[in-house]
Amino acid sequence: MAEEAALANYLETLAAEEQVTITVERLARFKPVAFDEGIVAAVEDAAGARGLRSRRMTSGAGHDAQMIARIAPSAMIFVQSVGGISHNPKEHTPDTDLVAGANVLLDVVRKLTASEV
Repeated sequence: MAEEAALANYLETLAAEEQVTITVERLARFKPVAFDEGIVAAVEDAAGARGLRSRRMTSGAGHDAQMIARIAPSAMIFVQSVGGISHNPKEHTPDTDLVAGANVLLDVVRKLTASEV
């Protein structure tokens, strides 16, 4: 919430300096969810088996997985974007990194479905 307060203060200052009215409307707010530990571990294992680095990270973006995690075991696989730019028209990820991420997903699906059979 500190970020929201900082933004509100900035907008208030900006409005006063520029002598404009700024209106803010919150469209949605969702509580964070924890992803399934077993699936997260499977993602880490699959990445490691392919010689890829991995790290756990929090995402503030409202991905579908955030909604699904409320009703079913879920996790996410991120691939690095050039320059760290994400959710922006300038976002770019090389094909090799996209394929690596897709292969990690394939490995996780294979593992999870094999354990279900």
